[in-house]
Amino acid sequence: MAGERQADCLFCKIVAGEVPATVVRETETTLAFRDINPQAPTHVLVIPKVHYPDAATLAAAEPRIAADILRESAEVAAEDKTAGSGYRIIFNTGSGAGQTVFHAHAHVLGGRGFNWPPG
Repeated sequence: MAGERQADCLFCKIVAGEVPATVVRETETTLAFRDINPQAPTHVLVIPKVHYPDAATLAAAEPRIAADILRESAEVAAEDKTAGSGYRIIFNTGSGAGQTVFHAHAHVLGGRGFNWPPG
């Protein structure tokens, strides 16, 4: 059921402490940890502690938690000292967009230049 822990979800296992992660921030509703395959000097994932398959589903069901993810993304960028030079927040939605873990999450990327359009 949406919002509830999924036994087969990697990010739910990280939230539960069953899988290790390099945690950089934690709140009542979110967890932020370093990506194991970083694409920039700063590459942190910010996830809700509740399970929703993607950002749109999360935002529809729990708009306050979706806002918490954005707020925590800004805090990650500030702590990693990338806020001043710029950073990117990315939500991949669906396998065609590159989503590989179907638990809503934001990628916070910074510390290098980014081209537009991405990809």
